[in-house]
Amino acid sequence: MAKLAQKIVIKPIITEASIEALQLRKYTFAVAKDANKVEIAKAIEELFDVKVEKVNTMNCNGKNKRMGRFEGKTPDWKKAIVTLKEGEKTIEFFDNLI
Repeated sequence: MAKLAQKIVIKPIITEASIEALQLRKYTFAVAKDANKVEIAKAIEELFDVKVEKVNTMNCNGKNKRMGRFEGKTPDWKKAIVTLKEGEKTIEFFDNLI
């Protein structure tokens, strides 16, 4: 299951908005496009040993990019905002950012 959890949670997202949300026990991750909220919650609980209260997901469209006369598009991706239960410990990876 650990390998499956690592395929679901791709990477953490570090932005100004996501760092502000850390105070509300909300952590932001890029996740696999085909993962649902239940799978994301189980993967976060397994990888970081925490209890998840809820998961909000959103599909993010890739941007159009140009290099000279050539046009392309960055890939579409999925973002998950995970809220931890009250009194739960923080995720260690994000501790240095607060």
